[in-house]
Amino acid sequence: MFELVARGSGCDLPVRAQPGASRARVVGVWNGKLKIAVTAPPDKGRANDELCAFVAELLGLRRSSVRLASGERSRDKRLEIDAPPEVVRAALLAALE
Repeated sequence: MFELVARGSGCDLPVRAQPGASRARVVGVWNGKLKIAVTAPPDKGRANDELCAFVAELLGLRRSSVRLASGERSRDKRLEIDAPPEVVRAALLAALE
């Protein structure tokens, strides 16, 4: 199971990014983090932008509701999501199936 940390009215999601994939998708869970593949290369923040946009789309949120909180140059990242943790968890579990 992946971690999800409540933060005010939103939550933080630890993510393991896989840039340069053939298609964007939720791969699975890796060390308590949600592993997500994106097609963009890790160049000039393009993979980070695609990661945030992809997660926002999965959750049915505006792009501005998902932000990179840490891990700009690392595969291990933390996303801040402006949505209740229970809503985020349900949507991401559905994407894992």
